[in-house]
Order: sequence, then C-alpha cells, then structure tokens
Amino acid sequence: MKKQVIVLTLATASLLFVASSCSTQKNPRLGQSSIDKVVSAMTLEEKAEMVVGTGMHFEVPNSVLSGMPENMRRMFNRPVGFGDSAYKAMVKEVSTHVLGAAGHTAAFDRLGITSTVLSDGPAGLRIQPTRPGDSATYYCTAFPIATLLSSSWDPALVERVGEAMGNEVHEYGADILLAPAMNIHRNPLCGRNFEYYSEDPLIAGKMAAAMIRGVQSNGVGTSLKHFVANNQETNRNSVNTIVSQRALREIYLKGFRIAVQEGQPWTVMSSYNKINGTYSSESKTC
Repeated sequence: MKKQVIVLTLATASLLFVASSCSTQKNPRLGQSSIDKVVSAMTLEEKAEMVVGTGMHFEVPNSVLSGMPENMRRMFNRPVGFGDSAYKAMVKEVSTHVLGAAGHTAAFDRLGITSTVLSDGPAGLRIQPTRPGDSATYYCTAFPIATLLSSSWDPALVERVGEAMGNEVHEYGADILLAPAMNIHRNPLCGRNFEYYSEDPLIAGKMAAAMIRGVQSNGVGTSLKHFVANNQETNRNSVNTIVSQRALREIYLKGFRIAVQEGQPWTVMSSYNKINGTYSSESKTC
C-alpha cells in the first residue's frame, strides 16, 4: 500500500512539474520568433479568425432590407458582433481602431499579432468623418479619380498623389489602403470605371505601380485590386467571366504583372467573379 501511495505521489508531482513548465513556457511572438513557429502555435479557430477578419458591417433600415434580394439581405443584415463569443470579442476589440474602416484582421495578444486596419480607397482614404463624443470632423482629401490621373500620362505625378494619399492613411491610423484599382475599361457601363485607369494594360500597370510606390513610401500598405477580370458591377459576386488564355495574358493579367513587379504592393485583393467557371480566389491558373 505504501509503495502505491509513493508511486502515485511521485506521478502527481511529475504531472504538476510538467504543467508548471508548460504554463511558464513563453509563446512564440511575431517579430521575435519565426513566422513558422507563430503559425504552428495558432489554434485552428485563430487561423480561421485570421482569414475571415471582421468584414464590413452596415446599418441598413428594415424598409430597405425588405426590398433586397435574399442574397443581399444576408450580406447586409449582419449587426456588429454576430457569430460566436470569440468573434464578438474580436469585433469589439478592433472595430474602434479607425471608425469607418472597411475591415480589420483579428488580433492575438499572446502571439504578438496585432489587428491590421483595412480602409477603402481608391480616390483617397475613406473613413467615418465624425465620431461619438467627439466634436472634431476627420476630413480626408478627395483626390482626382484614377481615369483622370492616367490621362496625365505622368507616373511621377501619380506617385506624388500616392505619397499625399498614403500620408493620410498613416496619419489616421490605417494600415492597408484598399487601392489602387486597375481593372480594364472593357464596358463603358461599368459603375466603377472611374476607379480604374484605362482600357490599356500598359498604362494601367504603370500608373498603378506609381500609385503603389507613392502610398507605400509612408510605411503603410496597398491592396492592388481586383485580381482579376472584375470588369462589371452587375452580378459581380456570381458572374462567370469567359475569357481566352491569350486575352487573359495579354490584356487582363498584364497590367497586374507590371504593377506587382514595379510597385511591389503589400497585398493583392482577389476579385469576386468566376473566371471560366472557377472563382478567382480559387483559381490555380490565374
């Protein structure tokens, strides 16, 4: 009986020692440990939250929601904090960083991962101009649209505009400007043509690269969009763009190649549409 008690006591002590060692062991932290170690230390839930982020939240009146198609109602009728408790806590923590931002990535303090604030462009930073309990108005500059900038044929000018735009991104506390947009002017009825540079991939690529260099000179990032063949707004979340490989390589992808090689954007945003039957974010060929 004594032997069993002694063995049990030793086993318990060993378990306590192991538990104590684990509790004092430091987690790998971003900036101090390798990316591989940080990612390996993330739970599956944390990885999912990192990929999803908070997204955009809209306060849409019920009278407007009732007139929307079902798929749009699902997209808009999502109050801040919907979902599980971890998601609600994450949204509450990061949504006040920059009011009016388009979205935020998740933050994980134990791993040294901070939230990244994503704010819309591309004709200047877009944030909420007023804030609760604050009498100040937070103005942003409305810069000339991309189509007009490209009409200058002056990349140096566009780069200077990017510097001024990136300074506002930095000053207001955003991390990534969701710009520049550089889809091809394929259809004059596209509602976002004003955000795009040209129907020509060479000038679109050169101008986008200049804008990227200018914005990122402030220590903030850009998100080159929308990759790729997002050339209409009608049904853009479901439309299937049928395009030959030659047209894809010579027209739609060429501008992005130039912008990435010459501008080195921090991020690239995928488009919403399908390309030859496969959503662009899932495509292995683009």
